Amino acid sequence: MRQYKIFITAVAMLMVAASCKDADAPGPYGPVPTDAQLEWQKMEYYMFVHFGPNTFTDSEWGTGEEDPDVFAPTDLDCDQWARIAREAGMKGIIITAKHHDGFCLWPSKYSRHTVAQSAWRDGQGDVLRELSDACARYGLKFGVYISPWDRNHPAYGTERYNEVFVGCISEVLSEYGDVFELWFDGADDRQGDAPSKYRWKYFNATATTLQPDVVIFSDVGPGCRWVGNERGYAGETNWSRLDVEGFAPGRLSPSWDTLNTGNVHGSRWLPAEADVSIRPGWFYSPSTDDRLKTVDELMDIYYASVGRNANLLLNVPPDRTGRINPVDSARLMEFRDARTEAFHADYAKMSRAYSASVRGNSPKYAAANTVDGRYSTYWATDDSVTSASFTVYFRRSREISAVMLQEYIPLGQRVKEFSVECRQADGDSWKEVCRGTTIGYKRILRFDPVTATEVRFNILDSYASPLINNVAIY
Repeated sequence: MRQYKIFITAVAMLMVAASCKDADAPGPYGPVPTDAQLEWQKMEYYMFVHFGPNTFTDSEWGTGEEDPDVFAPTDLDCDQWARIAREAGMKGIIITAKHHDGFCLWPSKYSRHTVAQSAWRDGQGDVLRELSDACARYGLKFGVYISPWDRNHPAYGTERYNEVFVGCISEVLSEYGDVFELWFDGADDRQGDAPSKYRWKYFNATATTLQPDVVIFSDVGPGCRWVGNERGYAGETNWSRLDVEGFAPGRLSPSWDTLNTGNVHGSRWLPAEADVSIRPGWFYSPSTDDRLKTVDELMDIYYASVGRNANLLLNVPPDRTGRINPVDSARLMEFRDARTEAFHADYAKMSRAYSASVRGNSPKYAAANTVDGRYSTYWATDDSVTSASFTVYFRRSREISAVMLQEYIPLGQRVKEFSVECRQADGDSWKEVCRGTTIGYKRILRFDPVTATEVRFNILDSYASPLINNVAIY
């Protein structure tokens, strides 16, 4: 109660001091996200679907010589995929429309290695059509992966292939509704100079002309970047900025370590996407039905991706029927339940926050904004203040073991070091429970349980005045 009275008095004093003026809004720091990139980041978690001839040949990389008839799902049900994704808490689905074998899951006029050449649905099938329609029905966003490497097309490795690939891009972005992400794989044949012939600027320009808000994924964006591994782990330090001059997707990409952490003063806003499969491989194999990642492993991945300023793209490959296998579906629901259990009780929502460092002493930038649940309000300090704290007060003591922080990234990523302390139940002593470097869109940290009456968030160092728009305490 003593702290609560102090808090009320301090807030009253702050309101009086601010009653005669309003502070100027902070300006942006460095590159900032586009509206499309910001909406993409808010998705946080969505499904990857590897599906194609490899599903039926028990391989990861096809040769391109497979008979199209090998693609033969007996009961394709994209509504089932979408229903499971939605129930699992995912916000969208990205499908491998064309993997390295060159087989197109839509009847492309730029290839003779497509569903139109297969016996499936008498050559009239179109997986992209069925999935885009299913995503629309279930309120999910639809995304497309197309590999520039093509082990089937006779023009591959020549200048003419660029026109073929642009034709494929044009089809998938003009015939299937809104596409939230276009995923360019960096894999190539590792032989000769064929990859150097890829006209990436041409590919990107074609995509953004057709769909201006599409987020393009590659090692160097321009919409989002690969996280540098296929384990789903972002760096504990993870800047949403990257230097791209002189780099290209594939063998000419920045180092994997750089992709994992970003560049602290990078010239482009390029947030990380962490891709990982629920199974040992990317495509379905009956031999891995009992080798799915455990719920604990998936939770560790979640904390290391979404919890480290990256989006999580979890691959769930349909089986040979064309449906998500029951064991995968069950694991997704267990993972959902584990997240619900971990994050259902946010004590910050039931609390108040105060800081002695408020921009212009204005209530517009008060620490109370960090617990109001709104994205567009934030706590801010004066421009000259790059080290400050705010405290969240509980009405009664709580046992807590995790915190979440968000920076207001529409004005850039700023914080480079922070710590979290708890006032313990005895009312006198403070204990540091965790410490981190970057925050970005979202940072989640776990620690040993502690019973606390207050939680203090310390911004230890920042490249510009810190802007924190939300915290949660679990």
